[in-house]
Amino acid sequence: MVELAYLTAGVLFIVGLKGLTSPKTARRGNRIAALGMLVAIVVVVVDLIGLDEKLAWGVVITGIVVGGGIGAFLAIRVQMTDMPQLVAAFNGFGGGASAVVAAAEIVRLNAVIPTEFAVTTALSLIIGAITLTGSFIAFGKLQGIVPSRQVFLPGGTATNGVIALAAVVAAGFGIFADSATAYWIATGFAAILGVTAVLPIGGADMPVVISLLNSFSGIAAAMAGFVISNQALIVGGALVGAAGLILTIEMAVAMNRSIASILFSQFGGGVTAEDIGTKPVNRATADDAAIALAFAEKVMIVPGYGLAVAQAQHAVKDLANALEERDIKVTYAIHPVAGRMPGHMNVLLAEADVSYDLLLDLDQANPRFPQTDVALVVGANDVVNPAARNDSDSPIYGMPILDVDEAKTTIVVKRSLSPGFAGIDNPLFYEDNTLMFFADAKQALEDALSAVEAL
Repeated sequence: MVELAYLTAGVLFIVGLKGLTSPKTARRGNRIAALGMLVAIVVVVVDLIGLDEKLAWGVVITGIVVGGGIGAFLAIRVQMTDMPQLVAAFNGFGGGASAVVAAAEIVRLNAVIPTEFAVTTALSLIIGAITLTGSFIAFGKLQGIVPSRQVFLPGGTATNGVIALAAVVAAGFGIFADSATAYWIATGFAAILGVTAVLPIGGADMPVVISLLNSFSGIAAAMAGFVISNQALIVGGALVGAAGLILTIEMAVAMNRSIASILFSQFGGGVTAEDIGTKPVNRATADDAAIALAFAEKVMIVPGYGLAVAQAQHAVKDLANALEERDIKVTYAIHPVAGRMPGHMNVLLAEADVSYDLLLDLDQANPRFPQTDVALVVGANDVVNPAARNDSDSPIYGMPILDVDEAKTTIVVKRSLSPGFAGIDNPLFYEDNTLMFFADAKQALEDALSAVEAL
């Protein structure tokens, strides 16, 4: 019955993950996967009762109550704009939990573990420790606690290579010499590697890093499943590991970069601050934006991270409603790496009750821009930079972008002409058919709505 229940939990994980492939079924998929986790937890507790009648129920109940309470609190209190940070923290806790499981097994067996299980124990320790510290560095970068810029360490990649080698050597000594001390040393090196590996990665690449660390947390969990012979943990960890890796590859493709270049290479332009924003632009007011929008037939809204920072998702929906009341067709173009994690913009717009049918991906949106009267860019920068298409010397050359410059008029809502995460200037801002509306995204959209309603 225990094995059958674990199989049921695994099936629920798979069905739930399948539901996450579409915004329309994502909520149901999330609930199904959560049910699978509940089944797995209940089965673990029941199985423990059969193995040990002296089970420390106080510890078990406290863990369930505290963990469930924290989960409920975060689900209620964390804003959608902070969801990337929360995902990074979840990745870290998942990796840390797997490392703790492996560490507990080492302590229980005094490090005398059969080789085949000792290998998975070491992998769970190392990958879990890397995920724990790396994820919280990513969390710090997203939260602004740690500088989002690249922080280069002495020796760079070579230093990380030495740390990684030291972790592997220590783990190997622990496996073959049955040394608990060697395992702890390996864990320490792995924890350091998580910090030194993520610090040099800039904010532009955080979506890919979060996805990769998510994969790591799954792999660590699967290894921990082998350590304690828990089928549900193996299946769940394998699913997370595989899904995270696939998403990481897709995100890298969307940025036209390899995973290796993200992890080991500097990313950014050679343009200095003095070179950016020196050309004349067409400045727009709320009235200018309102006139262009109100007399259009087709409007495409392109959200970016600036919309998330300003929490302007409801304001953009209100403006879209006002335009739709004038029989203007409004759609939304979502770039795969808009925001700070995959699906960030979709979740924000869904929170504002934007219909899923109006959300167009890059391949759907680009053919429509030439027939679009106004492309309203809200807080996006690199993902609409035509240099990716036209300038072979640009560091983002070849990156798939939203072709907003092909619309008849482009309105860019932005605080200033400052560069995006890539650190390069954007030629779009200086085009003749581009209007630059300098303001906080939420305030700009609210002012534009008032001006539209006044026409």
